[in-house]
Amino acid sequence: MANLHRSPSIVIVGAGIAGVATAYHLTVKRGVRDVLLVDSRPPLSLTSDKSTEAYRNWWPGPDGAMVGLMNRSIDLLEALADAHGNRFLLNRRGYLFLTAERERVEAWRRAAAAAKAFGAGPLREHPTPETYRPAAARGFHGQPDGADLLLGDAVRRAFPYVSPRAVAALHVRRAGWLSAHTYGTLLLEEARGVRLVQARYTGAEVRRGRVEAVSLSTGERVPTAALVLAVGPFLRESAAALGVDLPVVYERHLKVAFDDRLEAVPRDAPLLIWSDPQRLPWRADERAALAADSEAAFLLDEFPGGVHTRPEGEGGSRMVIGLWEYNALPLETARFPVPDDPFYPEVVLRGLSTMLPAMRPYLQRLPRPVVDGGYYVKMPDNRPVVGPLAVEGAYVVGALSGFGIMGSQGAADLLAAHLTGEALPPYAAAFRPERWAEAAYRQQWEASAGEGWAL
Repeated sequence: MANLHRSPSIVIVGAGIAGVATAYHLTVKRGVRDVLLVDSRPPLSLTSDKSTEAYRNWWPGPDGAMVGLMNRSIDLLEALADAHGNRFLLNRRGYLFLTAERERVEAWRRAAAAAKAFGAGPLREHPTPETYRPAAARGFHGQPDGADLLLGDAVRRAFPYVSPRAVAALHVRRAGWLSAHTYGTLLLEEARGVRLVQARYTGAEVRRGRVEAVSLSTGERVPTAALVLAVGPFLRESAAALGVDLPVVYERHLKVAFDDRLEAVPRDAPLLIWSDPQRLPWRADERAALAADSEAAFLLDEFPGGVHTRPEGEGGSRMVIGLWEYNALPLETARFPVPDDPFYPEVVLRGLSTMLPAMRPYLQRLPRPVVDGGYYVKMPDNRPVVGPLAVEGAYVVGALSGFGIMGSQGAADLLAAHLTGEALPPYAAAFRPERWAEAAYRQQWEASAGEGWAL
């Protein structure tokens, strides 16, 4: 256990990727001393790597705040990768959105125009593949930003392994993925000024409207000038204990991994996403059996778009991960262990077979899957909360939804600026914790809610 005889200047509660990145930015980038990182679990062990481990700078409005935050975060990720020999395997393969619906193409053009205005880069259209530049399988230097729109035969020639039904593909270019655990471990190694204590945070001592100390499950009282809540799926309860209402909800999200022995997903593929809603492929006898089963009959319904996959691992790895947010119901509390879904592996594989015909043989004999999962912590506007709370000396970095890995550098950099009194970037106001309590903000957001992108 860390030596707590001297009072830390800042206590960070939560050693997930948000807390670890914040500790890194305070100690390494700002030279803050005596930062204490508290968690009852080992660092990075709860939900930080239970995702695609991917990133993108392609975000909807109604303003450019999310693009600004993500561009800053990706800049910092790239600088960190360069400084350490790209130890955490950052790539720039991109996100490839695919559709069989011609009417979606115009929506993509409108989204691209907004993205360009926000700073995500231009759109390049390719009715033939000759002008299209494929992404490099490794690394991130020398790659374009913005997006490429491939139409008709250009899709099949550039990506011959996707369904011939695909009439268009949108390749978002400042995007890719990384090894989340290696990335987080590197941040911890670099943040040598951080003291780590494995204990449960039990509350804060607040006097005259400001934080004076925190209490730990060890019975220790730790005086401090600043408390940072980086508590992930415990945000609502932790803020409420300080008298702050953060109206977040928790969504369960699962991930399946399996051995792609058929090599249906090429090892150099980008992140592949089928944008269209679909009904799962079933034989007639399977449909009849499902219709007679009250618990499984929903498998005959139409499922939302968004099933996605990518190759996982280096060298001779054949592993593939797949995700589909088809049942992400909002919950008031997060439960651990994360409840499973016995249908999830088969649903994901069947959905992926619509996009990748080479996966269809798996439907006769499903590969043995590995399933894990975590929670997306979401504000009503699906934007993070980063900054000071109403209680003096209390701060938050949270509600990172499905963008915790990609946004961790930008969010931690922003919170460190708040803590050290630096000038704030233009996008800082969009992530104020108190914004949803303001009627004017809610009205503005609700008026623009239809501007989100259905990619």
